[in-house]
Amino acid sequence: MLKHLRSQESLRVLDIGPTSSTNINYITSLGHSIYMANLVEDAAKPEWRITGDDGAVTFDVDRFLATNLNFSGRNFDIVLLWDTADYLPEPLVAPVFSRIHKVMEPGGLMLAFFHATTDPSTSFVRYHLSDTDVVEMQRAGKYPLEHIYSNRKIENLLSEFSAYRFFLAKDSLREVIITR
Repeated sequence: MLKHLRSQESLRVLDIGPTSSTNINYITSLGHSIYMANLVEDAAKPEWRITGDDGAVTFDVDRFLATNLNFSGRNFDIVLLWDTADYLPEPLVAPVFSRIHKVMEPGGLMLAFFHATTDPSTSFVRYHLSDTDVVEMQRAGKYPLEHIYSNRKIENLLSEFSAYRFFLAKDSLREVIITR
């Protein structure tokens, strides 16, 4: 992903995670534009939960997507999803992947991380790009890890995309490079 960012010009990048001034500075220094969306923080707000007459609680997926993933016609060449899917409420996960697919340019790339194991010390982090192959992490909140996805479930979430490659990363993470 870094090689692609360094070799291309004027890419539109969507960074889905806690705002990182490091990423903003790094991406713009390469001549690209960047848009930020912190879905985990927004999804944790009670305003998206709807309690029915029977007491059942549902999630207002359509309103959440319209509010948080409406880019006014912008499409993106690169999406940095990080480990966001692992922290989202279940009703949002598949619709978020579908919306990302719609706002990506054909041939666009997405980087996503998925936790491979449940570890009590796992914390929600902000990822920072750097000039090296190392992505730096900084604790960014106290959101619970909602899911551990199997490779098969991840493949199902990515069914609309044309290709994906799995890599085992450090810190019990699976790294997936996805092509629209």
